[in-house]
Amino acid sequence: MQAHRLLSTLLALLLLNACATSPLEASRKLAEEGQPEAALKLLVEAMKESPSDQNLRIQYYRLRDGQVNRAISAAERARQGGQTAEARRQVALALRMDPGSSRAIDLNRALDDDADVAEQLKRAETLLDGKKYSDAEALARDLMARVPNHSGVRQLLRRLDTVQQPASAEVPGLRSQYTKPVTLEFRDTALRGVFEAISRTAGVNFVFDRDVRADTKVTVFVRNVMLDEAIRMVLVTNGLDRKMFNENSMLIYPANAAKQREHQDLVTRTFYLTNTDVKQAQTLVKTVVKTRDIFIDEKLNVMVIKDSAEAVRLAERLVAQIDIPDPEVMLDVEVLEVLRSRLINVGLQFPEQIGYGLLQPTTASSTVSGSIVTSNTTLGGQLQAGNINLRNTGQLVPYVPNPGLLLNLKDRDSDSNILANPRIRVRNREKAKIHIGDKLPVFTTTSTANVGVSATVNYLDVGLKFDVEPIVRLDDEVEIKVGLEVSSVVKEVTGPQSSLAYQIGTRNTSTVLRLRDGETQVLAGLISDEERSSAAHVPAIGRIPLLGRLFSNNNDSNTKTEIVLLITPRVLRNIQPNQTARASLAAGTDSSIGSEPLRISNTAARAIDVRGGQGATGNAAARAAQRAPGEEPPPNATVQRVTITLGGPREVRAGQEAVVIITANASSALRSADVALNWDPSLFETVGDGGGTVPLTVNGGVATGQLRLRAKAAGTARIEIGTASFSNEAGDVPTTTPEPLEIKVVP
Repeated sequence: MQAHRLLSTLLALLLLNACATSPLEASRKLAEEGQPEAALKLLVEAMKESPSDQNLRIQYYRLRDGQVNRAISAAERARQGGQTAEARRQVALALRMDPGSSRAIDLNRALDDDADVAEQLKRAETLLDGKKYSDAEALARDLMARVPNHSGVRQLLRRLDTVQQPASAEVPGLRSQYTKPVTLEFRDTALRGVFEAISRTAGVNFVFDRDVRADTKVTVFVRNVMLDEAIRMVLVTNGLDRKMFNENSMLIYPANAAKQREHQDLVTRTFYLTNTDVKQAQTLVKTVVKTRDIFIDEKLNVMVIKDSAEAVRLAERLVAQIDIPDPEVMLDVEVLEVLRSRLINVGLQFPEQIGYGLLQPTTASSTVSGSIVTSNTTLGGQLQAGNINLRNTGQLVPYVPNPGLLLNLKDRDSDSNILANPRIRVRNREKAKIHIGDKLPVFTTTSTANVGVSATVNYLDVGLKFDVEPIVRLDDEVEIKVGLEVSSVVKEVTGPQSSLAYQIGTRNTSTVLRLRDGETQVLAGLISDEERSSAAHVPAIGRIPLLGRLFSNNNDSNTKTEIVLLITPRVLRNIQPNQTARASLAAGTDSSIGSEPLRISNTAARAIDVRGGQGATGNAAARAAQRAPGEEPPPNATVQRVTITLGGPREVRAGQEAVVIITANASSALRSADVALNWDPSLFETVGDGGGTVPLTVNGGVATGQLRLRAKAAGTARIEIGTASFSNEAGDVPTTTPEPLEIKVVP
């Protein structure tokens, strides 16, 4: 027997040791110690040895999914906090534990996009600081379409809206190249003659629509204004409009609805709205911008519009002013019900009646001679209990209620507080409700001839009901509509056909408060004070002074309750209007929504002088284009200069080709044109022969050419003019070097 017990003990110890060192327990212990990867590796090895063990599989997937979700949640928090390195570390941990996790893969891509967006945003800010508003805005609009909810991009666009841009940089076009002031003096000159003089002098190309009247006469006298502003003034005053082909070429056409539909370029813009309702945004754009082509998706809260570039820009600014988070407020509420009660019940309680008569027919009693017997047997559906029946051999029986005499000695005080202290977060102009209590069932019975009796149940709310609706003002004051109801069951009421109802006692109040942020308001005074006094006396004897106290029972009660409400609003977030919300936005004219206003900028005293006589086609002369300090140019000297522009893609992938387009514009016909470009050879290589030298094709005062490059490695390349050679009939022509072209190469 002892050997058997020893063997059993050893087996039990072995089993306990096996359980303690099982893979399940070991993996659980490693996970608790902060080594999830080691725990998963242990479970994987155990599953290879026991592939049919379902417990191992369940433990593995449960542990893996839990750890992966925990790492991804930590990565998302780090990303929101701007901790990119920590976010990447957590994502890498999640991918090591589950390489196929779609959430981790998507988050990793999002982190890559964040890095690229941050780089592009930095570039846009650099352009903005350098007062290159057009390029900065174009890049910011591209980023907004890519990441609509990026706070940095939105802040950059707000900066662009608030910057007082000079007229020469608000909209791309002539103003980015032709910033010299001009003087125009024409009297009753043919329209085409005016533009011919400007073209010969400033090197601007004009193409006229077939419906532009050739006999239109122009009278204009302006001094020291920007060339583009002067052209716009001539167009607007003669009912004309323009369409830019490039930086020095434009189409002139009549400014009527038919021609605008024919020539005006339209753009589309998709608005991913975060805070405002898409229907409200649609109403705003239709009412203010007059856009007709609008599509909305209520499920995605997306709006797509098609209109002119100016109208779309105005719509962007307006939508940005209403697509802001709603204010929110935290309400600290304390509801206190103070209950004080006292009950005094002292005295002798005598029976209210005694009897002597026949027993009830439904009452049976057992009689034992010389004994007092109680009967509780029910016959005929009526219970006669609690009486002392004194039986004799006769039919008449004297009886008194049981107990025959009762001494009450009760003196009770109670003091109780019922407290509810909820904290609720409410959005502006939204209702919030609190109910602390019970739902009492109320049964209702109905009878019909065919069905019989049917019962329905409804529920009645009893307890504390608190309703609030806050309105957050811009000065951080909160207007609160408050409704408070405190109810309790007084007694049950039985209705027809045994239906059950309740008598409810209630106290309620409603008011409107306006409180400062953090101010506490006390609402009190809902008091119920009830006093009751009753006495039961033995007739006649109970009324005798002093002696009557021995033959009476006194019951005095006093109950007082008070409801106190304390409410404190704390503004968590208020409306943050855009900096341009209170400023006037240029909205164009009624026929051209969003177009830029016609303004004249302050310029230098000397300008290009374009003059024409009455009825003549006009002639041109250029002044003060280029001169040495202190040197006055000849009054009729013509200064020639070539302006070069570089165009190409903003981004290409490694291994793909990028085409760089070179355009040169001169105010007179060119004879020869050659340009050589420089770039980082580790990022780009030429396609074909010729290296970086680009021969240009000359067509009058315009020379064009292109260079094909192949991207080699990731990085940002700056392509710039190395050397440039231009000549006309008079000899070599000086050039204006453009800004370098930046092309990003991505893997």
